[in-house]
Amino acid sequence: MNKRRLMLAAIIALAVAVFFLSGADQALTLDNLKAEQASFQAWLSEEPVTVIGGFFAIYVVMAALSLPGATLMTVLGGALFGLGWGLVIISFASTLGATLAALIARTLARGPLERRFAPQLERINAGIRREGAFYLFTMRLIPLFPFFVINLVLGLTRMRLWTFYWVSQVGMLPGTAVFVNAGRELGNLESLSGILSPGLIGSFVLIGLFPWLARAGVALAKRRRLAQRYARPDAFEHDIVVIGGGSAGLVASYIAAAVKAKVALVERDRLGGDCLNTGCVPSKALIRAARAASEVRRASRYGVQAGEPVIDFAAVMGHVHGAIRQVEPHDSRERYEGLGVEVVAGEARLEDPWRVRVTGEQGERVLTTRHVIIASGARPRVPDLPGLDDIEVLTSDNLWRLDSLPERLVVLGGGPIGCELGQSFARLGSRVSLVQRSAQLLPREDEEAAEALRSGLEAEGLSLWLGTRALRVEAGAGGAGELVVERPGPGGEPAEERLAFDRLLVAVGRQANVSGMGLEALGVETRDDGTLAVDETLQSVLPNVWACGDVAGPFQLTHASAHQAWHATVNALFGELKRFRVSYRALPAVTYCDPEVARVGLNEREARERGVDYEVTRYALAELDRAIADGQTEGFVKVLTVPGKDRILGATIVGHGAGEMLAEFTLAMTHGIGLNKLLGTVHPYPTWSEAVKATAGVWKNAHKPERVLGWLAHYFAWRRRGRRQRRSRPQESTARS
Repeated sequence: MNKRRLMLAAIIALAVAVFFLSGADQALTLDNLKAEQASFQAWLSEEPVTVIGGFFAIYVVMAALSLPGATLMTVLGGALFGLGWGLVIISFASTLGATLAALIARTLARGPLERRFAPQLERINAGIRREGAFYLFTMRLIPLFPFFVINLVLGLTRMRLWTFYWVSQVGMLPGTAVFVNAGRELGNLESLSGILSPGLIGSFVLIGLFPWLARAGVALAKRRRLAQRYARPDAFEHDIVVIGGGSAGLVASYIAAAVKAKVALVERDRLGGDCLNTGCVPSKALIRAARAASEVRRASRYGVQAGEPVIDFAAVMGHVHGAIRQVEPHDSRERYEGLGVEVVAGEARLEDPWRVRVTGEQGERVLTTRHVIIASGARPRVPDLPGLDDIEVLTSDNLWRLDSLPERLVVLGGGPIGCELGQSFARLGSRVSLVQRSAQLLPREDEEAAEALRSGLEAEGLSLWLGTRALRVEAGAGGAGELVVERPGPGGEPAEERLAFDRLLVAVGRQANVSGMGLEALGVETRDDGTLAVDETLQSVLPNVWACGDVAGPFQLTHASAHQAWHATVNALFGELKRFRVSYRALPAVTYCDPEVARVGLNEREARERGVDYEVTRYALAELDRAIADGQTEGFVKVLTVPGKDRILGATIVGHGAGEMLAEFTLAMTHGIGLNKLLGTVHPYPTWSEAVKATAGVWKNAHKPERVLGWLAHYFAWRRRGRRQRRSRPQESTARS
């Protein structure tokens, strides 16, 4: 505990001690207030400012320190000031005191509790961000909930103090009015319990429950209104119809079939979706071919003279398409039909929540189903840039149809896709210019990681235009032209520049496929980013329509899609018994450049944005024996932990094989394994995975028990002296005396 917390705790303890030792708690009784009412009234008449100010200050202090007697003070306020002024004075005093109580709890205990119980509090704070004001308001309306407990508990959360203040001000008003009004009859009150009769308590409970009942009623009415527009089938052909045969749809179908549900999978194009046909598989095959070219160029550093590689781009693309063909059987129609999935080719459209009309080469067919899972994926986002329609734009979808290597390639977008493809084409021989609007590559990553990638790309000859805005495209012959951009000039003023290209690759993100399926007519909403609006269980506004994968967001990654598909399918099939919320706390992500950038959990930027306390442990790969032997010492491992604890909040790895090393940290975070246990795990030598253990060792060295080690130093020194020296020392002391 730091000095500020110690001082605050001491002040509070002193104030509480004074309150009880002075007998103030004994003086605050109903009988004493009734006996002194006339004296209070006379004092108020003589010195109204002093009485009102003193009453306000005392009330604030009592509420802030959670001292008993606030109810009696409220009654006294009603007796002294009447209903109108009493309500105003006490309402503001009680709200200010409650807010101070929350602030005190936050200052003294939130930090230590978040370090000790971060996973639990993370879930609570997520709920507070969504509906904290609603929960606080309903609790304030019901006087059965002790207000001081509400103050202290919510003070430990991440609720904004302003939100806490104004919601408390409004929510406590009805209860405050009842007690202030009762104070006007102070002389006739026999006990405080008489103020809150069972009927009045019941009324408050109903008032408090009303927002919950109203919200549930509105949601139920909305769903029924949507459902009543259509006739529910008497029987169903399928338990689940999955729309989309990409990563999410395939996993959803697999899981449903595995538990013997009857499932139909509708796909309008090719099974495997973007990952197999235009995303993960072809891009990684291209990256591998490009890395081979880079390895040839750098072979001389190992004493191998190979010269400049000769690139056969057609053969490179042949390798890419060969990889697709080899993986294709894993996602084939034959495999999934063998698993028990009915695969239907065609365009799917929801006629109502239980009927899906499929239009394909075999005509039209209506599938009836208890549940629908939307897994329609996403497509490359093409910006509204003047002149872009005048050229044939390359995207991650159509890039794989190239038959010749572009001599000059401009890449628009510095995220993972733009960096991966830009580096690959540069290694294959293109002159690549990469344009990124923000000042940093990979905007979601730490600046340190992005800077390492920037250095690597520039060393390979890529021209990086960071902090640069694309203005327009001026078309030339074929797919060539010029991209006109704007970035700060030498004097800081915006200056236009031109980047000539033979082909322009747009990689500025992906857009969810939500149109054409009849979702709008059914009231299924979309978020601001274009993804389908689903809750934490992946359920839409319709109780039997779910979504997963790129169409649901927020992470457009193949493994994220599979992670969501499990939740959507299990929740759809067994949601009446148990539902599972999707957690992204230990979701890994890798950018497959050289150096690779891999991350799981929080990085420093996100931790700062969320106000999470953390400690950083850093290990340079230049110290790893395997990295030295391989001649690939660039990069680092950086782990965020709870201060003073070995519990992992997140890990970022930059360097060769970062994605493979990340798996151990992902496993540790998923199953609550700390750095101490990673340090105690035997790793083969010399391997890249030893960097994980070495990082844990750096953490352990920084947290070694210095006091215990000091005792051990004295102990070993004592042991080294030998038995004779230990025996002779007391005798020598006696002789000298």
